[in-house]
Amino acid sequence: FMEHMKIHTGVKPYDCSQCDKQFSSNSNLKRHMRIHTGEKPYQCSLCDMAFKQKPHLVRHFMKHTGEKPYQCNQCEKAFTDKIYLAKHMMIHTVKKSYQCSQCDKAFYQNISLKKHMKTHCRVKLYQCCQCDKAFSHNNNLMNHMETHARERPYKCSQCDKTFLNNFNCVNHIMVHTEEKSYQGSHFDKAFTQNSNLVEPIMNHTLDKPYQCSWCNKLFSKNSDFKTHMRTHTGDKPHKCDQCEKAFTYKSNLTKHMMIHTGTKTYQCIQCDKAFYHNSTLKKHMKTHSGVKPYQCSHCDKLFTLSRLLTIHMKNVHPMEEPYQCSQCDKAFSKSYNLTAHMRIHTGERPYKCSQCDANFIKAGDLKRHMRIHTGEKPYQCRICDKTFNQKINLANHSKIHTGEKPYQCSQCDKAFLRNRSLIIHMKTHTGEKPYTCSQCDKAFAVNSRLTTHMRIHI
Repeated sequence: FMEHMKIHTGVKPYDCSQCDKQFSSNSNLKRHMRIHTGEKPYQCSLCDMAFKQKPHLVRHFMKHTGEKPYQCNQCEKAFTDKIYLAKHMMIHTVKKSYQCSQCDKAFYQNISLKKHMKTHCRVKLYQCCQCDKAFSHNNNLMNHMETHARERPYKCSQCDKTFLNNFNCVNHIMVHTEEKSYQGSHFDKAFTQNSNLVEPIMNHTLDKPYQCSWCNKLFSKNSDFKTHMRTHTGDKPHKCDQCEKAFTYKSNLTKHMMIHTGTKTYQCIQCDKAFYHNSTLKKHMKTHSGVKPYQCSHCDKLFTLSRLLTIHMKNVHPMEEPYQCSQCDKAFSKSYNLTAHMRIHTGERPYKCSQCDANFIKAGDLKRHMRIHTGEKPYQCRICDKTFNQKINLANHSKIHTGEKPYQCSQCDKAFLRNRSLIIHMKTHTGEKPYTCSQCDKAFAVNSRLTTHMRIHI
């Protein structure tokens, strides 16, 4: 009864020692811990596969038996899981239960309704660079852009050339001013848009004639261009038949399927460890070979990974910083870094967004911001299909796959994925509990636990 009551009170007293997650029961914590330990207690009797949870073993076993117990009563299709049958039945169901309150549209699923509701929402991040229209979905903006396909409103003030967008026009003007162009001065032919492609009107010797009108990237092949466009449209044509996930690239689907099959193709010949990906095996093999190809130029130290050398250089051999800020204690190794830093004190923000009112201190900050408008996420995880608009976000995400825990506790052997988790953990050593309940005397190390506790008083 006490365990059941935690569902209503929201109390989660069982904390994971490896991450920030909390659980209402010890059994749920034990199941979760298998993610960190890699333990798979449920072994298939017909093959070498093992699973963390019993339902996964049951579903896997059906592959051997060919059993699909969930039969559609409208057609001949059958499924291994009840949830897949439920989704399939929507094809036969005429009724669309989820009705939009703003218009007469209705949907089979709540998630489809939520996506649709954004069309009524005032927040429209995707702004057309040709006119004042804005859209809540990236693909709607793409469809709209086709109306401007033959319009070329941006005219060069030095010659008669016209352009689809301001970016290309400004880029072209640099040819006249002898400034360095982003694409180079050989871009002296006019461009037009046809079927979502940006191609030269006339034949020329360019190696990469296909230009993306969203981010201005260039491609030598039409097929590469079409694949790239998925980063803007969000199109994921490769669907997993075991779960709901879909992927931009077929190779990512193949990698994902290993999660269901449990196949770790790449076996270490030195120990019993196995890996899903060859790149992970190669990194692991360095622990056996002792090969350390990355040498410090300042001392004799060697490292297995370039990242470890970078950390060493930063901590042990920091660069000389002769450029001192006159307003604070910061110093820089390059003069242009000092120039950019001084804008923090002066308030100068010379880099302005052409789509909204935002302005920035650095050109790189503006470039990253523009991805909000274009929807571009150029940094893709090699292990799964997730994409990110910033490199640092990809780096943090990748640690989930590698198991890397760079934040080591100085008081015990524990290590953590994120610095925030280490800070929370350190409070177990210091005994610090800064979050006090206003209704009773209890105090907590983490604000989220105080929030959970407060439900008792409601």
